[in-house]
Formats: sequence, C-alpha cells, structure tokens
Amino acid sequence: MDIENNPIYFANAVLLSVEDSTAIKGTSTNDKGFFEIKNVKESNYLLKISFIGYSDFNKTVTVSTQDLSLGVVILKENNESLDEVNIVANKPTIKKEADKLVFGVENTALSEGSLLQVVKSTPGVLVLDGQITVKGYAPAVYINNRKVQLSSDELMQLLEGSPANAIKSVEVITNPSASYDAESGVVVNIIMSKNLVTGYRGSVFANYTQGVFPRYNLGMTNYFKNEKINLFVNYNYTDDKINRDNDDGVYYFDANNQVDEVWKSSINRNTWSRSHNLNFNIDFLLNEKNTLSVSSNILWTPYFEYKIHNNTNVYNAANVFQSRFEADNLSTDDKYNLGFDLDYVHQFSTGSLAFNSQFTTYDYNRFQESSSKYYNQSNVYIGPTAFNTDANQNTQIFTSQLDYKLSINETSNFDAGTKYSGIKTVNDVTRYDYDFTTNQEILNTANSSAFNYNESIFAAYANYDKAWEKWSLKAGLRMEQTNVKGVSITNNQTDKQSYLDWFPTTSITYQAGDVLSFYSTYKRSIERPSYKDLNPFTFFLNDNMLVVGNPNLKPTYNDHYVIGSSVTSFLTLEAYYITEKDNILELPLQDNLTNQIIFSPVNIDKSIEYGFDIITYFNITERWFVYAVTSFYNSQEETNTPDGSIEADKWSNYSILSNDISFLKDRSLSANMTFIYQSEILHGFMEVKARLESEISISKTILNKKAIISLSAADLFNLGDFDTTTDYLNQRSYYNTDLDNRYIKVGFRYKFGNTKLKTNERQKELKERDRIKERD
Repeated sequence: MDIENNPIYFANAVLLSVEDSTAIKGTSTNDKGFFEIKNVKESNYLLKISFIGYSDFNKTVTVSTQDLSLGVVILKENNESLDEVNIVANKPTIKKEADKLVFGVENTALSEGSLLQVVKSTPGVLVLDGQITVKGYAPAVYINNRKVQLSSDELMQLLEGSPANAIKSVEVITNPSASYDAESGVVVNIIMSKNLVTGYRGSVFANYTQGVFPRYNLGMTNYFKNEKINLFVNYNYTDDKINRDNDDGVYYFDANNQVDEVWKSSINRNTWSRSHNLNFNIDFLLNEKNTLSVSSNILWTPYFEYKIHNNTNVYNAANVFQSRFEADNLSTDDKYNLGFDLDYVHQFSTGSLAFNSQFTTYDYNRFQESSSKYYNQSNVYIGPTAFNTDANQNTQIFTSQLDYKLSINETSNFDAGTKYSGIKTVNDVTRYDYDFTTNQEILNTANSSAFNYNESIFAAYANYDKAWEKWSLKAGLRMEQTNVKGVSITNNQTDKQSYLDWFPTTSITYQAGDVLSFYSTYKRSIERPSYKDLNPFTFFLNDNMLVVGNPNLKPTYNDHYVIGSSVTSFLTLEAYYITEKDNILELPLQDNLTNQIIFSPVNIDKSIEYGFDIITYFNITERWFVYAVTSFYNSQEETNTPDGSIEADKWSNYSILSNDISFLKDRSLSANMTFIYQSEILHGFMEVKARLESEISISKTILNKKAIISLSAADLFNLGDFDTTTDYLNQRSYYNTDLDNRYIKVGFRYKFGNTKLKTNERQKELKERDRIKERD
C-alpha cells in the first residue's frame, strides 16, 4: 500500500539470500496489492519490495512449514528515479561446499566477456590447448543442469562465441552425486540468469577482438515471463580468424638407438569460422504442481576452414642439412550440432517426479586437400605428392531418464532414477591420390574407410542424504550396463564390448563450530573411449603425419578421494588423491623406421595424482574483493610398451589470483584482473612448460544504466603460450607453440524492457507492467 492506503499493483517482491543477496525467487503484486511466493525452502531470507517512484522495503523473514503473513507493507514515495530492479553486485562470489565450488559472476566485469573467459577465471579450472580440465579430468559440461553433447573443439567454439552477460554462476562439481552419468567424474555446470518477476527484458550486444587477426561476434538475449510461461532465447553470430604458429622438432633414432635424423618444422595454422548459436528454454507452468519445459542448443557452422603450411628441414646427427619439404593442408567443413530437451516435472507435497528426454544430432562434411613438395640436399626441387579426402559423419544421441525425489523428513532426503543412453554414428572417408603424370585423381581404396558405431547404456541410481546436529551424510550408488559395437566396413572388422559396473559416491561433513567444518568425499567414475578412438582407420594429415584409432582400447576407471576443512568463512584447505586405471591418452608416437608421427590413443596402465589446495576469498575494502587459489600436486604415470616400461613423476603448482574492484560513487565502473600460473606439468609422458595467463576486464554502465561498454586485454605479459617436450625410450621431440591468445577486446551491450524505469508517475500501468518484471 502507499501512504494513502491505495494498493500498489505490479510492485516487485523478491526473496534474496541472506548470505550474498543472490536473488532466490520473486513475484509481483496483483491489482489489490497482494502477492504470494510459493514453494520456498525453509530458511532465512531478505525480502525486498520495490516499485517505480517508491523507496525499497527490506525485511529479514524466516520461512518455515507454516504460511508467513507480512500484514500491510507501506511503501514511501521517493522523488528520485529508481535504478533498475536487477540485483547488482559488482564483485564475484565464491561458495565452497564439500562436493562443489560455486563461482558467481552475474553483473561483474567478467560477465561482459565470453563464456570461455569466465570458465578460465573459475577457480580450479584449467584450459590448455583447447582442452578444459579440472584436476586432470576432462569435465562433463552442463548448461542449466543439461549435458552439452559437443566435441572439445565445438565446446571451445561455443564458449568463445557465447556472451557471459546471461550467466549467473559456474558450478565446479568435484563429487557429483549418483544421479549424474558415471562418465561425469567432474562436472562444470553453467547456470544461466533468470527473471524473477513478471515481464520482459532483453539486450543486444556486439564485441570486436583484435588478436593477430580481427574477429567479432554479436547477438541478442531475451527473457519473458508471465503467470504461465518462462521464456529465454539467446542468439549470437561469431566470425573468427585464429592464428597459431609452431616450431617443432623430432629426433629419429636408428636401430642402435642413436640419433639418425633431426626434423625441424616451422608450422603456421590459420582457422576461419562463421557460426550461429541459438539457445532457448521455455517453461510452461501447467499448474502449481506440473511444469513442462522445452529447450534447445543449436550450433551451426556453415563455414569452417583450416589451413596449415609446414616447412620442414631434415638434418643428420651432425646437424648437417640433408633435405627439406613443404606441406600444405586445407580443410573445409560444413557442420551443425542440434540438441533438444523435453522435461516434465510433477511436484508432490513431499517430493517430485521428473522426466527428461534429450535428442542430439551432429553432422559434418569435410573436404581436405593435402600437397607436399620435396627438395634435395642442394635445395633442388625433386617432385610433389598430393591427395584429397572427403569425410562425412553423422552422429545421433538419444537419452531418456526418470528421476524421483522424496523428502523423508526435515533432515533426510532420498532420490532414485533410471536412464537410457544411445549413440549411433556413421562415418566414411574417401581418399583420392593425384597422379601428376596423367593429371588425374585415383581412388585410394587402402586409405578409404567406412566405420559404424553403436553404444547403449542402461543405468539406475539411488541417493540418500541425512543431516544431524553436527554431522551430515550423502551417499549414492549408480549401476551402468554398457554395450558397444564398432564395425569397420573397409577392414571387415567388428569389435564388441559389454560390461556392467557399479559406481559409489559418498560425502561426510562435520560442523565443528560456526566457522569450522571438516569433510571427506569419495567417487568412482569411468571414461569410455569415443567412437573416434575406436575406429581402426588410418587418416593422413600429410605424408608424414597421421592419426590411427585403436579398437582395443579399454575404459578408464577413476577413484577420487578428498578430505578438507573450511577453517573460516573465507578459507578452505583440501587434500586429494586420484587413481586412474587404463587412462586413455592420445600420444604423438614417432615411427623411427618410416620417419612418421602417429597420433594414436593408448591405455596407460597406471596414473596417480595427489596434492593439496588452498582456497581463500575476502574483501580488502568494501569495493575490493580478492580470491586466490593455489594447488600443489604430484602426477605419476606408469605403463609398459613393447619397447620397455615407462615411468614419469612430477610436482606441479596451479595458482590463480583475481581482483575485482568497483569505482565511482554509483559503482558504475568495475574492473577485474586475473592471473593464472601453471608450473611445468606432466601430460601423459610429455612435459608442458610453465606459463602465466593474465587478463584485465573493465566495464562501465552508461546511458542511464541502459548500456554497458567493456574493454579487456589478455596475455598482458606474453607468457600464455606453452611448450612441450617428450623424452623417453626412443621417443624425443619438442613442440613450441605460439597461440593467438594475446588480444584486446571491446564490447557494447544495450538493455531494454525491464531495465531502468524512470518515471515517478504510477500511471496505470498497462505500458509499465511489461517493463518492470524479471524472470523466475
């Protein structure tokens, strides 16, 4: 009500977290000034009620099993125009729990960059050469708790091209419950922002990046909610050209294990891509107990070109020039990845029943042209070779699952479910060699192939959690039956695998005091070989570099143990131990007889990693927030090969330091500076040299807070590249990589709809009601 006891309708009522003011749930008042927020968990909250031209009403409330009535709330008029209803927090938040870390980035300087920038800045996440890892794992990536079915290259493309302004937080789940797939040993779950109250809001954005070459992306984001529908739609277009340079060397050995030849290569790679990404989610609120949701993630890349120029000089053991060759490779792709989800949730008084079905179809066509020119010791041209390949692939993934959750009482919960996953892949490669004497292309049947792959997984799981006064327990068990069939049509070879496995998970926490707790977790998980790994076909990148699959690969089994303690509200100490059996690694193996580099996946007999982490986060001042993570760990690899046994052992350090600062009286200027240091690490049996990543991001709201301009710069000290060396048995090589990761990026975003509502007049309201609400 206002001071004259007139009802205020379409006022915003939002429940906020007491800890960090995160928006939890919200609604708006009706034409009589009443509002009701349903299905709220028992806890303490901050209630905020606001409306155009009135001062905010704030009150701490306690939600219990009984309905809570606030009585009459009086809003006082405020002659100043009100800022936008969005909850603005210009610093990230970190919440460390026994099984996960939650990194909140909504409305920070980081949120004006790309999804990839946010993921790189997330504590514990390492991005190396296009691969995301968490403590050595390649995590399963989820968006809003839905698994993203993308290859690593496509995932990086999606993250780089997608804006972070729609992101609420990133969850790094190091001990996923049994409800997750057993392959999800670690989960990175990206949570999107939501509207909390009725209405529409949206934004358009554009970013320009200058690295070695210019690149840009643009798009728009839309949110809408009414009493029956929640809608989110995001579209972006990305146009990239990425450069990469390598200086590589390979030492080939003779039969006496002495260096015979040294091949030194200078390689330039350019990648062009134009991609469209559409992501949408629509929730139909059928009634208070039933919700139907449809969502999709569409990635279409109509143009993808990959060009490699390789100049290799060959020297003898005395470093005397012997010969050289030039190799050029041009690949052109047309590909798409379409993912669709259907969800239905029914709420009971003490639980819920949820059904999900997901379908993903992935298709690409690739045409590759490869040519080489050879020169003798006198640098006289000898002759060429050339070949073309035409590759096609179609993959379809279907999953369906049923989940039941039951709240047994106030301190214990139970959930269980079943899931089916099916993958079907058909691909073929046709190669044509060019005959320079007849100027004709000749079909090369020996290096053409067709491969079909089918995988079915049947799963069931159960979880139970219980809380006592000081102790809490979470325990789960998952069962998965896997059936795999790979058929190499060209080789007339069929390989089958069938196995049943059990995957337990546990988490125990002891709350010793208000700011002191101890916890321990355990999880067993699996990593299955992909269809690409199992395909026995040999694919030539050029005459001297090829990729070979391995149909004899076995799945990798992981056991992950953690003990930790939250010593204060801002300090966490953690130690961990990870064992991996039959770890799958793609190693560059040199063939000393043919002088070729063969990339082939193999099982490593034994891998162990153990270490300890320190995580801290605090405010230096009210406007300056710092978080720091450091991890010291030891990696061990051990395996047997036909040439002998191999062992490797190395201590490493991963550290991250991030500063977030707000400037100006209205905090409209914010900045983030992040440093990530990775010491020398062991990757398989390769050593990756130390590197330092650095990035600064600045954002400023303008145009009465309707627009944001941003500026960021990466790799400030030019120390973000990485070099690798391999030296064991008869394998010796080095790769020095110069990445296109040093850039300056400028961005602009304009918000419309429910942003800044500037009128002091409560003119009713049809025009205003569509502009002042946010989504639940």
